Amino acid sequence: MKPIAISCGEPAGIGPEVAVGAWQALRQDIPMLWIGDPRHLPSDTPHTVIADAAQASHVSRSTLPVLARDFGPAVTPGRANPAHAQGVIDAIATAVDLVQQGQASALCTAPIHKAALIDGADFPYPGHTEYLAALANTDRVVMMLACEELRVVPTTIHIPVAEVPRQLTASLLTDTLLITHAALRRDFGIALPRIVVAGLNPHAGEDGKMGTEEIETIRPVLEALRKQGLDVTGPWPADTMFHATARKNYDVAVCMYHDQALIPIKTIDFAGGVNVTLGLPFIRTSPDHGTAFDIAGKDCADPTSMIAAIRMAAQMAASRDQI
Repeated sequence: MKPIAISCGEPAGIGPEVAVGAWQALRQDIPMLWIGDPRHLPSDTPHTVIADAAQASHVSRSTLPVLARDFGPAVTPGRANPAHAQGVIDAIATAVDLVQQGQASALCTAPIHKAALIDGADFPYPGHTEYLAALANTDRVVMMLACEELRVVPTTIHIPVAEVPRQLTASLLTDTLLITHAALRRDFGIALPRIVVAGLNPHAGEDGKMGTEEIETIRPVLEALRKQGLDVTGPWPADTMFHATARKNYDVAVCMYHDQALIPIKTIDFAGGVNVTLGLPFIRTSPDHGTAFDIAGKDCADPTSMIAAIRMAAQMAASRDQI
């Protein structure tokens, strides 16, 4: 197996710590390659600076392979330095190049700090996902959050709740469902994905008495996709979709807005959730947490989500290899 490329993320956050924790947990089974400044790794990390990604698989079991980049000034845990911004951005771009060239099997990104990237490098993207889409020359991607017990997809993401009805278009919902369906088949090995779709309003609109988006937008999209052969049902009241019995009946729940999707998965598995970007020509996962500046450098960061993200990336790569 070719290595999982890990971009370093914000060096003043917990990214380096959880990357090392994940390597320690998975190094016997999954080869990895960390891209960043080796000075930012925990001081006792056994690592080997390599010149070529092809060397990673040969050393990953005994030491962490590092494609070294010089970020300039020293790092202070918990304090983002805009001088590191370009290094963080370049590490992501390098990782994407490795995956697209077939030198790495997948990309796992550590958390970034967007304000530092903007201050230090005029970073023009709202976040990781949009930058990755630009690097891949992809117009539309989908965010999935996944754990062992649940997969969720928010149709709209980082917008005010008041904007959701306006931005929830038939085109957006259709693309979200088609990208999700294709990814479940290609990346998760599910031949006939079962997709359930939440309504936007309480009780899925109560036949138009509590809102009309279900009637005017969501139902027509689902009917059209069912005619294309997709197993897609709804719109369902969101408050009945996530209990244990309901979860047995579907492979993914597509929701209408951010919190409708993320609250249930973070309730079920707060530490083990994985962020997956669907619709890219390569595999990208990331831990479902931020930089955690308050605990950075204190050797107490929990690597559970990073472990899950790397393990999921490897499983997705294996699924693609079987196609």
